[in-house]
Amino acid sequence: MLASNESPPEVPRFPAPWSLRGHAWMVALRLPAGDPARTAFVPADLRATVKSAFAVLMCVVYDEAPCGPYRELLFIPGTMHFGDARHPSISRILVSTWDSVVNGRNNWGIPKDRADFDWTRSESGDHWRVTSEGREVCSLEFTEPTGVRLPLSTAWVPRGLGTLAQRRDGRTYYYRPEATGSLRLCRLRRWCFDPELFPDLSRATVLTAARIEGFEMVFPVARVVG
Repeated sequence: MLASNESPPEVPRFPAPWSLRGHAWMVALRLPAGDPARTAFVPADLRATVKSAFAVLMCVVYDEAPCGPYRELLFIPGTMHFGDARHPSISRILVSTWDSVVNGRNNWGIPKDRADFDWTRSESGDHWRVTSEGREVCSLEFTEPTGVRLPLSTAWVPRGLGTLAQRRDGRTYYYRPEATGSLRLCRLRRWCFDPELFPDLSRATVLTAARIEGFEMVFPVARVVG
């Protein structure tokens, strides 16, 4: 796995905005006070500012993207203090292609690293396994979704919570993704993590889990400060 501060290979550049389509699994969770996962992989100058009423773990399949299809695993531990306001920020994110790594870093300051993804479906649910150079980063098993299909729109999210911020190379990137789709609830049956490669969420309490189906998303041009 190439560290986020090392030079990736040359790939085509795809500037923002991006329009994407796909589906995802989202887990809302609560971490114990003082849990190392709260600040794992967070830039040093932001660690003391992390606050976490709840955190979010996501697995995403992008079927359509300007840089081509790819898969993604990300973690948002909470909000951090950027300038005069608090914003959610991605502390750790792995994707399946170098095109996504390079363009995500350049367009939005997102600290993407590349890994290998194995996603399988069965009658009992979905299994995600993410590895790097043969080493397992994490494994997640979700049950099949059940119940009513509910509409989903980021337009319902307050601007402060919906605008993400990332700190990279002395710059701060602000961006507000917009998305619509639908979701159904599921259960997270099992998970495990390598804490050297991803925040260890094994001590977290799962608040809810859902499969987001048929989403359409726009990642805008970021506002860059610094």
